[in-house]
Amino acid sequence: MEQRVSLITLGVADLERAARFYEALGWVRVDSPDGVVAFDLIGQTLGLYPKEKLAEEWGMDPAEIGGFSGITLAHNLRSCEEVAPLLARAKAAGARILKEAQDVFWGGHHGYFADPDGHVWEIAYNPFSPLAPDGAFQWNGAG
Repeated sequence: MEQRVSLITLGVADLERAARFYEALGWVRVDSPDGVVAFDLIGQTLGLYPKEKLAEEWGMDPAEIGGFSGITLAHNLRSCEEVAPLLARAKAAGARILKEAQDVFWGGHHGYFADPDGHVWEIAYNPFSPLAPDGAFQWNGAG
C-alpha cells in the first residue's frame, strides 16, 4: 500500500446542506455521479455521501452509526493570522466553533470547528511544517 490517502468520504445527513457548507468556505464541486458530491483537493478528494447509504455499503444498520469517531481533519495555513478569519468564515457558513484560534503549547496556532454533520476540523498554522507553494503539507515541512 502506498503511503497516501486518495479520498476522504464524510457521511452526511443532508447532502445538499453539506455541499453548500463547503461551497461557502470557497470550495468548488467537481462533476460526480448523482448522490455523491466531490471536491478535489491538492492530491486527494473530499467526498460527501449520505450517511445512511454509507452504512448500507458497510453492511450496517444506519442506527448503529454513532457520533464523533475520534477523527479530525486538519487544514493547515501559511500564517497564524489566517486561522481566526477562516474559523469566522466557517461559523458564518454554519459551523460550530469548538475552540477559538489560540497559540498552542508546541509553538503553533490553531482552532477547531464542527461542520453541520459534526465532522471536526482543525484549522492550524504550524511554523515547523511550512506548506509547499501549491499548499501541499508534510509533517516536517513541504518544500
